[in-house]
Amino acid sequence: MLLSLKRISVHYDKVEVLKNISLGVKEGEIATLIGANGAGKTTTLRAISGLKRPTAGEIWFDARNIAQMNPEKIVEFGIAHVPEGRRVFSNMTVYENIILGAFSRKDKDGIEKDVKERYRQFPRLGERKGQQAGSLSGGEQQMLAIARALMAEPKLMLLDEPTMGLAPLVVNHVAEIIREINQNRVSVLLVEQNARVALRLAAKGYVLETGTIVVSGPSKDIKENDHVKQAYLGG
Repeated sequence: MLLSLKRISVHYDKVEVLKNISLGVKEGEIATLIGANGAGKTTTLRAISGLKRPTAGEIWFDARNIAQMNPEKIVEFGIAHVPEGRRVFSNMTVYENIILGAFSRKDKDGIEKDVKERYRQFPRLGERKGQQAGSLSGGEQQMLAIARALMAEPKLMLLDEPTMGLAPLVVNHVAEIIREINQNRVSVLLVEQNARVALRLAAKGYVLETGTIVVSGPSKDIKENDHVKQAYLGG
């Protein structure tokens, strides 16, 4: 197992947001975490990437317990986090945003080669490389956030609501990008309110409700679960 959360709990002050959750992502796998707003999905990703320390439990990644490590060290080990809302640097250019993703790397030639690969992968970014990121459309900003994360050469990518607020055609494009990332040997943990898209992409899924995993298993089985169909797939 590339990533394994073992009985993780997270508190904000005295409020327990995650309650002894366990989940895993295999090498080369797309796994998804679905649930309503406030279920704890974003907190789970923040715990993995070191932005929120767990109050109990272990987080194992590539044979290391990273539960109490700093975010910059976790990035160096191979985890890239694309947060909800894209979070691009609006006043910086597309190129400058992409380069920021390689902050922990020292191989200048490799970095420039990877920038060119990002432009190949995301042609719209290449066309707008000198443009301020804040002037891009929502879909283009999402592509930029993913491109920036890929510059860290991750083994695992954490994607938080990558299709939120996007038009249906753009949602399909982002889904294809996620598939391509995975085909290039990057594992993915996808947090997504659009359960249909998430379960279509992922091999395995977890349903999180009020800080507890209530359903887990292969995506094909989760799609047939009566509770999931009623609550997340429109019956």
